[in-house]
Amino acid sequence: MKALVFRLWLLFSLILPGAVKGAAPRPPNIIIIYTDDQGYADVGVFGARGFRTPNLDRLARQGVKFTNFHAAQPVCSASRAALLTGCYPSRIGIHGALGPNAKHGLNASEMTLAELLKQKDYATGMAGKWHLGRPQPFLPVHHGFDEYFGLPYSNDMWPYHPEARPGAYPPLPLIEGDQVIRREVTPADQTQLTTWYTERAVRFIERHRARPFFFYLAHSMPHVPLFVSDKFKGKSKQGLYGDVIMEIDWSVGEVMKTLKRCGLEKDTLVIFASDNGPWLSYGNHAGSPGPLREGKGTNWEGGTRVPCIMRWPGKLPRGKTSDAMFMNIDLLPTIAGRVGGQLPAHKIDGLDVWSLLAGKKGATNPHAAYFYYYHQGQLEAVVSGDGRWKLQLPHAFRTLAGRPGGRDGIPAKYTQARVTTPELYDLQSDIGETTNVATRHPEIVERLLALAEAARDDLGDTLTKRVGRGLREPGRVVTDD
Repeated sequence: MKALVFRLWLLFSLILPGAVKGAAPRPPNIIIIYTDDQGYADVGVFGARGFRTPNLDRLARQGVKFTNFHAAQPVCSASRAALLTGCYPSRIGIHGALGPNAKHGLNASEMTLAELLKQKDYATGMAGKWHLGRPQPFLPVHHGFDEYFGLPYSNDMWPYHPEARPGAYPPLPLIEGDQVIRREVTPADQTQLTTWYTERAVRFIERHRARPFFFYLAHSMPHVPLFVSDKFKGKSKQGLYGDVIMEIDWSVGEVMKTLKRCGLEKDTLVIFASDNGPWLSYGNHAGSPGPLREGKGTNWEGGTRVPCIMRWPGKLPRGKTSDAMFMNIDLLPTIAGRVGGQLPAHKIDGLDVWSLLAGKKGATNPHAAYFYYYHQGQLEAVVSGDGRWKLQLPHAFRTLAGRPGGRDGIPAKYTQARVTTPELYDLQSDIGETTNVATRHPEIVERLLALAEAARDDLGDTLTKRVGRGLREPGRVVTDD
């Protein structure tokens, strides 16, 4: 009997370590916190003034501060389409900011990050601003999210907005799943949005702690009109805008405390970023681009370069700052690489940039270039993949031309300016795009122009009347008209 017991013990001692060693590790939880119109300099570690962001600053100390992260377009819907699909928005027919009466949205044939993670049995949830189509076929629960709570589009597409023309907007609804649970969001509701979204995130994490999960926390703030709860009203020296950012920082802190309480800190990749730069015409109700030129609605650095912080203990460096260039289109394939997800069969534009994020020695960006579109498919700028050289192509853009923005929710008026010939900027030495060096580096201009031509062939360019071969249609509402 003793011999039998010994032999069984020996057998299990040989088998079990191999079984444990061969067991697949749990894939990481993913949390993306995406703010709306938050400027490059609107986080403490990025140079914020007049308010503090202790939780975001702590996140940066525990992870990586990325100073050269970009939105694919400097506007709401397009930026969010790029984030969730890994595609340039022009490729998939999402331009600008979709209005409440838009009859199109994200096509069901596009694979979202949520759908990619469902391949690996992730629980998927979202709270906040969607803005990729309002009718039911376009809402998050039809694009891979198990649950959704929030606004279908921007909080300014609202009858109470100070600048809204009478009858311009229908009532702004609050959505649960794909059903309207509150037909009309009131001003009092707007003050609670950041809190409500945060509470949803916290409960989602608590409920799904035992399995891999993805949560997309897409704050409506600090998009105008600005609202803040009583918890933070009047707390900052900068005024209402600072109060709003402090409440967003509180939200980040609540999420991080929940991860710690649930023992999930080491198992979770947290990504914080903004969808585009600040809406400068709103003056004291807008954020700051810091040293960058212009803001939202332009493809100057102030429109696309946004604050970004990531934390994943043991996988990403701690307390580092990276100036590696990458774009929100790169997040989907990079996450796919970490979880073993299968990318869609159709073409996407992002690439796996994990070696850059992890700070691996000798890592380089796999892109030859990035392409910046705006409006209805206008190619406005090209940036070399290493992020050094930026070629502004001929186009018109809006600017305050040095004038101050508006006050207390009423915007100042932009004027139009124009790039008439290609302008080249060395972003390593001139992050503010102040000095055109095209005549000094004709070979760089020629190289970037050739890359722009390739992009026009694939993605089109309405400025040069080119139709791209690689464009796909958005989803459309079928009507009987």
